[in-house]
Amino acid sequence: MIRNPAWTLAAPIVALGLSFFIEHQAGETTSVFLLLLAAPFLFLSVFSAVHHAEVIAHRVGQPFGSILLALAVTIIEVSLIVSVLLADPAGDSPVARDTVFAAIMIVLNGIVGVCLLVGGIRYHEQGFQGRSATAALGVLGTLAVLGLVLPNFTVGEPGPVYAPAQLIFVAVVSLSLYALFLFVQMFSHRDDFLDIGEPQGHGHDHAHEPPPRRMLISSLLALPVSLVAVVMLAEILADPVGEK
Repeated sequence: MIRNPAWTLAAPIVALGLSFFIEHQAGETTSVFLLLLAAPFLFLSVFSAVHHAEVIAHRVGQPFGSILLALAVTIIEVSLIVSVLLADPAGDSPVARDTVFAAIMIVLNGIVGVCLLVGGIRYHEQGFQGRSATAALGVLGTLAVLGLVLPNFTVGEPGPVYAPAQLIFVAVVSLSLYALFLFVQMFSHRDDFLDIGEPQGHGHDHAHEPPPRRMLISSLLALPVSLVAVVMLAEILADPVGEK
C-alpha cells in the first residue's frame, strides 16, 4: 500500500512541539542550540506541507489540485515574509519586494528550466497547454510589473513606493486580475488547464494515480499542522534574523 513517508508526518509534529517549547521557555532569549535545532525542522515542515498538498491535489484532480498546491505554497511564503517584516521595527518593505522578485526568478528560470531539462531527458519531446501557459505568464507578468516596476515611476511618495491611495488601487487591480484568472482556470476555460495525455510510448505513471483513502486522510490532517508549524517556526527564527 502506498503511504506517506514517515518523516512527512513526524517532522511537522516535532516542529510544532519544538515551537511551543521555545515560545513558553523561561527567559527572554532563545538559546543558539534551540535555534539551530529549529532551522532544519522549518525546512522539513515546508517540504512536508508541499508533499501533503500535492497528495491532496492528485486526489481532487485538475485544475483544483494546482490551485490547492499554489495556495499552500503561498501561505508558506507569505508567513515567512510577514515574520521577517514583523521582526523588523522599521518595517523594511524592500525585504518583501526582494523576496517576491526572487520567487518570480526561481519560478521562471529555476523551476521551469528544471522541468524542461528533466522532461526532455525523460520524454525527449514534451507537450503542454499553450493557451494556459500564455494566460498564466501574462497574469504573472502583469502582476510583476504592477508590484515591482511601476513603483519606480510614481511620484506620490519619495522613493520607489506607492502612495496609500495608489497602493489600494494596485491591490484591487491585482486581486481582480487574479480572481478573473481563477474563474477562467476553473470554469470558463477549464479544459485549457487540464493535463494533456501521456507521451506516446510511455505507460501511465504510477506517481499520477490517485492516492488511497488512508493516505489522503493523513495528508488532510497533516497539511494544516505543517502550515502552522512553518508559521510558528518562521516567527521564532525571524527575531534573531531581524536583530542582525
